[in-house]
Amino acid sequence: MRLFNLFGKRAAEQPPHGNKPSNDEEDLDIYSGMRVEVTTYDGRILFVAKLMGLHGDQAELHQYSQAAISPPDEPLPVQIRGYSDRDRRAVYMEGIIAPLPQDKWSVAELKVRRAGNDRAFFRLDTNLDATATMFSGLAMGERPCKLLNISVGGACIGSETEYHMGDKFMLKVRLLEGRPESVMFSQVMRVTAKDSGSFEYGCQFLELTEADQEKITQNIFAAQREKRNRT
Repeated sequence: MRLFNLFGKRAAEQPPHGNKPSNDEEDLDIYSGMRVEVTTYDGRILFVAKLMGLHGDQAELHQYSQAAISPPDEPLPVQIRGYSDRDRRAVYMEGIIAPLPQDKWSVAELKVRRAGNDRAFFRLDTNLDATATMFSGLAMGERPCKLLNISVGGACIGSETEYHMGDKFMLKVRLLEGRPESVMFSQVMRVTAKDSGSFEYGCQFLELTEADQEKITQNIFAAQREKRNRT
């Protein structure tokens, strides 16, 4: 069975889009180095990558995560969702990808379709024991928490400890048995008080290096595969 039959229609068969972009889309900047998530048109995630070598409607994708497909025999139409660190918005694109050596893909006919304020990256739901360590303030020290979900850029945790907007702490969690702990410097961006007296915190990761982002992405995708294998 051909990959187009597995993953959706050819680009020419996709539902039509508006011919003229909105003002927000016209002003939106995409750039080399942008982190992106690549999916099929039916919503299946393929891999997470860095958009590189952007030139007109051509670019390359350098994978962070292992691809969920074998290299296709023909170019594959995909949706590409990225996050603009400059505009602080999700960016929705589409293009046609083909494999290159060393976990890279070429992109042709790259188009920006729209922008939004929603989360930009795949978020893995979890229920894992974790710890949050603050180095100052009333909540100073290491406190237990639950990792409720995680993405490349942030996480949601549940805790009995009260934190506040802007608080920073070191979040430690083992996403998979047998793998080292992931350690992320995090900042509280959202606070939700629960009826039980506990709290949920939406956190953004800070000061991540390229190697940190790649490691987190690999662990998230490995945990996702393990989770699917158990179902």
